[in-house]
Amino acid sequence: MLPWQADLAGRIDEHVFESELLRGNRLDDPHRRPLWVYVPPGYDDEPDRRYPSVYVIQGYTGHLAMWRNRSPFRLPFPEAADQVFAREEAPPVVVVYVDAWTTYGGSQFVDSPGTGPYHSYLCEEIVPWVDAHYRTLAARDHRAITGKSSGGFGAMITPMLRPDLFGAFATHAGDSLYEYCYLPEFSQAVRHLRPFDGDIGRWWEAFRSRTPFVDPADGPLLGVFGCSAAFSPAPDGTPELPFDPRTGVLREEAWQRWLDWDPVRMVPKYADALRSMRAMWIDAGTRDEFNLDLGAEAFRQALLAHGVPEEIIRFELFDAGHGAIDYRYPQSLAWLAERIQPAGGASGA
Repeated sequence: MLPWQADLAGRIDEHVFESELLRGNRLDDPHRRPLWVYVPPGYDDEPDRRYPSVYVIQGYTGHLAMWRNRSPFRLPFPEAADQVFAREEAPPVVVVYVDAWTTYGGSQFVDSPGTGPYHSYLCEEIVPWVDAHYRTLAARDHRAITGKSSGGFGAMITPMLRPDLFGAFATHAGDSLYEYCYLPEFSQAVRHLRPFDGDIGRWWEAFRSRTPFVDPADGPLLGVFGCSAAFSPAPDGTPELPFDPRTGVLREEAWQRWLDWDPVRMVPKYADALRSMRAMWIDAGTRDEFNLDLGAEAFRQALLAHGVPEEIIRFELFDAGHGAIDYRYPQSLAWLAERIQPAGGASGA
């Protein structure tokens, strides 16, 4: 495998999307965002054909340009996805790569005064724009969403909140079952905050004034800080930690706000939406450092307990940690592409 960029059988159109919803956000992050839209081979040759679409969202600290990062002996996902369609391993779809970066490294794809209205940005701005500018099948049964880690979390919750827009999803090691996913991180965060006298704001100032990630505290504290901005912000948007930063004792009200976003706990409330899905891919590595294999299993069991048909779920635990599982992405993409096609395959205008 050559280590250089390959030509695509399809193409990626690179846009700059101007979001009115993100304009004036609390963090003063750009409201003009990159948006990539991949069209499969043959798209320009059949002007009357319409295609299902799959939206791709990233994990925490992910931004759109990172899709071009190259690892030894592995293709970047956009190239691997292109091969799926070039080799006719799945029926063609339009693939939409969405940016949801924030100053804190991510948005969790929720609307929050701490970061901005990123859920609405995706659902109310990006989806309609893509449908207006590309020949998509603009119906929820032909639209899916996929992601890993925080992106996997976003892929789980977005169809729950908007089953009118998304009828299928894939989650790779998505954040879930928070007592095992997040809670173990809190004790480490308390230890990392000791040099800052328990003040995460002081750590944040230090982080922004030097080279990031030279301190082992940076990764864990960034995740806690950013998720607090998404899940438990004060009314003015200030991130409020769900634990006492000196003792680690849980702050029950703030912690409950996090738990309200746990996909496992969300299932009963959104059971009707989940039962309406056409397809769900759920996987994780059995050595996941954030215990997201437990979350994946718990999420599946909650789905089954609330009447989601087992035959629409593709579930797998495989030998891996949290990282280097990008080879799973084209697998789930091909699986979703099969399941969101219109009856009879190709669709005319």
